[in-house]
Amino acid sequence: MKKVLLVGATGTIGAAISRELAVDCDVVSVGNSSGDFQVDLGDSQSISELYQAVPDVDAVICAAACGVVFKPLIQMSRDDYIQSFQSKFLGQVDLVVQGLQCLHQDVSFTLTTGILNVDPIANGSAAAAINSAVEGFARAAAMDVDGRQRINVVSPGLLEESHQKLGHLFPGYPTVAGSRVSKAYRKSVFGLRTGHVFKVGWEQ
Repeated sequence: MKKVLLVGATGTIGAAISRELAVDCDVVSVGNSSGDFQVDLGDSQSISELYQAVPDVDAVICAAACGVVFKPLIQMSRDDYIQSFQSKFLGQVDLVVQGLQCLHQDVSFTLTTGILNVDPIANGSAAAAINSAVEGFARAAAMDVDGRQRINVVSPGLLEESHQKLGHLFPGYPTVAGSRVSKAYRKSVFGLRTGHVFKVGWEQ
């Protein structure tokens, strides 16, 4: 049975992943203020303490809803971009880099982006830039690690479960069920691919 460290386990995507994997994996839930363990992805020391507390896992998944700033470009400040990159980009990168240093040789990492770097929305310049950065990092990092260590990304479209809350920001965008998105994380954890971006719900 694989032991999976799931960061963002209580979020919309995280809950779907947890349901999908719990049938045949030992899922260790991690949240900002809930779950089996807590972590602040904007704090490198917090990530280090997480790995010290859970030192032996087969897979790390990050599906955390990070604090990316959404504002019109004219209102975006340097600090807004720094805050956004610190949480969603550097936090996910730090999970991989520190994990490679302390976990065993067969570990896989699955990061999360989204549709906005390919099909952007108004006020989403930070999210679009970060998604591209995360995907570029994963593709390059996969070439730099031991062959038994894998790094992938899941890029979901707008979740059906989030449509009522976020649909007004995504006019005309198709939705995808969380249960379908969660299959991509299973494919990343159990498959052999590395350096791959699994697009779900917006493949067209």
